[in-house]
Amino acid sequence: MQSSKKKYVLNILVILAITAIAMYFSLKDNFVAIVDAIQSMPFRSLILIVSWGLLINVVVGVAYFLLGKQYKKGYSPLGGIIVAFVGTFFAGVTPSSTGGQFGQVYVLKKQGVSYSDGLSLLWADFIIYQTTMMIYVTILFALRFTQYVDLNAWVWLVAVGYLVNVVVILALYTMALCPNLYIWLSEKCVKILGKLHIIANPEQQVTIWSEKVRGFTHEIKRLSHNWKLIIQVALVNVVRLTLYFSLPFVVSRALGIALPWNKLIDTIALASFVTMANAFIPLPGASGGTEMFFAMLFTAMLDPLTGAVLLLWRLSSYYLPVMTGALVFLLFKNSEDRKKKIVQSQID
Repeated sequence: MQSSKKKYVLNILVILAITAIAMYFSLKDNFVAIVDAIQSMPFRSLILIVSWGLLINVVVGVAYFLLGKQYKKGYSPLGGIIVAFVGTFFAGVTPSSTGGQFGQVYVLKKQGVSYSDGLSLLWADFIIYQTTMMIYVTILFALRFTQYVDLNAWVWLVAVGYLVNVVVILALYTMALCPNLYIWLSEKCVKILGKLHIIANPEQQVTIWSEKVRGFTHEIKRLSHNWKLIIQVALVNVVRLTLYFSLPFVVSRALGIALPWNKLIDTIALASFVTMANAFIPLPGASGGTEMFFAMLFTAMLDPLTGAVLLLWRLSSYYLPVMTGALVFLLFKNSEDRKKKIVQSQID
């Protein structure tokens, strides 16, 4: 437990250091104008911006609520929102967002959802979200990518990131169709890596992977018989993505940047391109890379206030939700510890 805490603290320090460097280069050329723009912004606009980021996580919680009802009778919307914020915290402070599901499984178990059902719920959410996101982004690519392809040579990383996500989706569905093939391939790969002494306990790793593949396959088949749930969660994810991708437009308008409403689709498209490019950033919160790609893609539209929009967008979409998620997790854990003590005292 102590080593895990040290790891999270180290990750947070890395996030802050890399973000500070990225922000320095993003803000240094127009620092005075950026500070003036933020200071002159109405307080109600700042409240709107920070609330927007939290609202996105509330919407994510609605998806967990819809899925949670399938595994526990009487599962509450508040329970889903807690799972969403806890996932945001753990995903935000671990490389490539790998820690999110560990925290969420813990919370779901405490909420009365078994480990196996909790994993199934998270698999279902991941499948529906990834599929919805790729359909959404594919439409945006078709509408806007060719207009920005000559903006910067680095934009091609967006296309590569998009292809990486397409491969992930294809792998998910082919895994569901041909689970035995993936299990066979994993056995071969693990044995080779074991012989090279790259991984320990290859037999155990094969067993773990096989169980994950079978669990994923089971969840795909289970979902395929509940189209109403799929559509409901997919629509929630459309709202989630629209809120997230439109946030730079909201921030820009709040800062007084005269973006016409017909630029909303361009803003949404560019924000989705930033998300695709982040496929190559393994650092917690994709720190550094997110700021770089945002500045690169939005400068032509927002210059000289790109840095101001970036600062407030990152605060609303990442830092504030992660901090709120940490607070939610601490409050939830303390509440569960109190319940445990009460039960223990009654037994004694």
